[in-house]
Amino acid sequence: MAMKSHHQIQRRKSRPIRVGRVTVGGDAPVAVQTMTNTDTEDVAATVAQIQSAVKAGADIVRVSVPTLKAAEAFRQIKKQVGYVPLVADIHFNYKCGIAAAEAGADCLRINPGNIGGDRKVAEVVACARHHGIPIRIGVNAGSLEADLQEKYGEPNSDALVESAMRHIEILRKHSFDDFKVSLKASEVFMTVEAYRKLAKMIDQPLHLGITEAGGLRAGAVKSAIGLGMLLADGIGDTIRVSLAADPIEEVKVGWDMLKSLHLRNRGINLVACPSCSRQNFDVIKAVAELERRFDEIDEPLDLAVIGCVVNGPGEAREAAIGVAGGRPNSIYVDGKIQHKAHNDELVDVLEKLVREKLAARKAAKGG
Repeated sequence: MAMKSHHQIQRRKSRPIRVGRVTVGGDAPVAVQTMTNTDTEDVAATVAQIQSAVKAGADIVRVSVPTLKAAEAFRQIKKQVGYVPLVADIHFNYKCGIAAAEAGADCLRINPGNIGGDRKVAEVVACARHHGIPIRIGVNAGSLEADLQEKYGEPNSDALVESAMRHIEILRKHSFDDFKVSLKASEVFMTVEAYRKLAKMIDQPLHLGITEAGGLRAGAVKSAIGLGMLLADGIGDTIRVSLAADPIEEVKVGWDMLKSLHLRNRGINLVACPSCSRQNFDVIKAVAELERRFDEIDEPLDLAVIGCVVNGPGEAREAAIGVAGGRPNSIYVDGKIQHKAHNDELVDVLEKLVREKLAARKAAKGG
């Protein structure tokens, strides 16, 4: 049975950096981030998406700033969601980096090697230092430097690491240590190998992701395998699940990963059976409805929804609240059968009990 695990991941020691109100690295929990896919110049749409992402549990949100006009919009966005740590995503144009920092960015995602010459890098670094914000170096297998592509013949983990070290050396030359690094490829093993190598070479935090992972299902699976291998090794301080899907889904999948590894805890943890012909109620329908109703809850609580009496009582007893299918269904609270509920009222009764338990817990904490 999937009962309590006492397994604890030993995290790699990294030096902490601050991204707005969120600490990344050190002893801080692994932060979940996503990226907006609205047009940055559409301030209202971007603000709305950032707010939805935060409601879903995003700790940090990245926003693309490809033009100076987008940097102006970024200023308006930051004014409206000032409490959310925002990373400005910059490519090639160093002026956009400086404009984004001036506009209130909490971190700049920039590759020092791609923005053209030492003078421009020096300006961006001086600007980041002046505003007290970190830089994220983002190495991607799809955009490796031409000479590295030639040297290695094709992208591999050594090419990713060499590219990262090149960018890192540039920042070190300017005595700038407040950075984090990502090494993303769409190939799981290449990504994992690259992070494992770099993790031994530097002490800065690592931002994990499998790039261009795919659509919702395949991308979630690929990310869970790649990021799961690294996180289970204790590598990784912040994660972004890259999906060709709504950014809110990226946040949810990220949280599911961290919850399954006991690295973070948030919201209702629904333990549910896959459902089979033994079920006494429609498990899939009940779970979908409960997930919908509990969408806004961020307090952690274990809820078990099991369709029959084979595994039902064992799982239901271990959860704060649980149901084992029967005629009628048995509802357990804190390990004991406390209620019986027929199918037509089951979801309502479970919702009521969950909300009552959370309210009682809140009252006990003193409001």
